[in-house]
Amino acid sequence: MKLSFQILFITIFAFSCQNNPEQKIAESQKTVVTKDSFNYLPVSTTGQVVRHHYYTLSYNEVYENAEWVAYSLSPSQISHRRIKRPHFTRDPLIKTRSAHYKNYYPNGYEKGHLLPAADRRFSVEAFDETFYTSNVSPMKHGFNSGIWNRLEKQVRYWVKRYGKLYIVTGGVLQPGLERIGDEQVAVPRYFYKIILDYKPPDKARMIGFLIPHKDLYEDLRDFAVPVDSIEKLTGIDFFPALPENLENRLEAENHPEQWRFVRFEDWQR
Repeated sequence: MKLSFQILFITIFAFSCQNNPEQKIAESQKTVVTKDSFNYLPVSTTGQVVRHHYYTLSYNEVYENAEWVAYSLSPSQISHRRIKRPHFTRDPLIKTRSAHYKNYYPNGYEKGHLLPAADRRFSVEAFDETFYTSNVSPMKHGFNSGIWNRLEKQVRYWVKRYGKLYIVTGGVLQPGLERIGDEQVAVPRYFYKIILDYKPPDKARMIGFLIPHKDLYEDLRDFAVPVDSIEKLTGIDFFPALPENLENRLEAENHPEQWRFVRFEDWQR
């Protein structure tokens, strides 16, 4: 009798896993995010960290935005493969539900990717994951297709030139922001992106960008700032797994001259 009960329990458990896609996703991700030998994740101020197969984020329900999206990018992952764009969908792993894409209509804002879809063209699964609404933020068209797009291209250029990089990006979430839609999605006034080239023990370097949310045509270097200043603005501790002395040094520095920038004119071609 006891053995029959155990068999019945195992059968019911297996059946429930097959019919619960969120549980299957969660179980499959337990090993995926540990493939990288370096823990590049920032500290979450909300406690709602979501690990997808190809990126990790910390969601802030109060603002209906990710406070950060973190991922690594390697030269082998950069692809020009054409993949059909999926529809934007709620993130199935956000317990409080990420905002619906309908909040963006008709408010004049685009669903701006934090992790660019173009960084995940190496597979359909990776590409489709970037269309969860937890990975987008309201962006003006001129900003999204302009300086933000230029910065994304610049990062891919650096990956090709320097090798694997670690990227953390998001909008600055603070009281008093404009809200859109029924779910009151916050519209950041600033967006940031932090790039770490981690080549221990003595060749690591870091660069941060803090960019106002508006149409801009200035050189990207004009928006390079010490990562310390982004930490103070957001309250987020970036790259806490770095050795403390190294973390303190890299986050206090601002040396855009250490990075080769592609000329603005080249993006027009």
